[in-house]
Amino acid sequence: MPASKIPVYSALAANLAIAITKFVAAGITGSSAMISEGIHSLVDTSNEILLLLGMNKSKKPADKNRPFGYGKELYFWAFIVSILIFGLGGGISFYEGITHLQHPSSITNPMWNYIVLGFAFVFDGISFITALKEFNRQRKFLPFWKAVKRSKDPSTFVVLFEDAADLLGLIVAFLGVYLGHLFNNPYFDGIASVVIGIILTVISILLARESRSLLMGESIDESILNEVITLAQTDPAVSLINQNPLSMYMAPEEIILLMPVVFKSHLSTPDLTEAIDRIKIQIQNNFPSITKIFITPAPESET
Repeated sequence: MPASKIPVYSALAANLAIAITKFVAAGITGSSAMISEGIHSLVDTSNEILLLLGMNKSKKPADKNRPFGYGKELYFWAFIVSILIFGLGGGISFYEGITHLQHPSSITNPMWNYIVLGFAFVFDGISFITALKEFNRQRKFLPFWKAVKRSKDPSTFVVLFEDAADLLGLIVAFLGVYLGHLFNNPYFDGIASVVIGIILTVISILLARESRSLLMGESIDESILNEVITLAQTDPAVSLINQNPLSMYMAPEEIILLMPVVFKSHLSTPDLTEAIDRIKIQIQNNFPSITKIFITPAPESET
């Protein structure tokens, strides 16, 4: 199914508003965890902008420089986003936490932190639910982690994991502020920043792994490939297909397929051309995401 931009726009609006309020609260209270959370939301805001950039660039039509189109722009920018989560989100949060542990300072007016954290939790929660609904729509009945590994739409699972990290970070920040104020111990606040940095680092490694796999080129699922082979073999001009076709995702809804086919020997050149066109139409009617199909006649000994 085509990717939706709604989760990305929802996350962008939420993160921008939350980043501003977090930095205001951090400035008033001097909370290290709130500074980390503000940085986290600011990084997430830039991430959403980069994802939208990738989604728009991936729609550019093919030209002589990119004959297969620009679909992988989305995968490239999703990979950049995963690196930013690690470098800016996780790294700076970890640094802020260590600095606060070295030079602890007590939080003043913690009520501001609670108000902002509550506000942020509501809006991040709405964004998370929006992303989760879109992800569930795409994964259908697949188990969650299996769907993440099979997903070819990073714009959905990147936002989903970002929002999950946001909610976890908010809980940790709340505990850091609350325990620090309760026990009058500023070290809790610094520890919370370090934990937030660790959460972001784990999320970024997971996202980088999935985005890298997509960027390098993934083939379509074996079950779908078998259906394509079965469909092609039903054509009366086809003798057999005993070698798996080659396929690669260029974008979530753009697949390239190269299929060697052994045609019946009595076919004339016009019959062969007609059969190839017919098979292409059949495949694309049943699998619209296979946008480019290359069928090569092959002798039986080469298949």
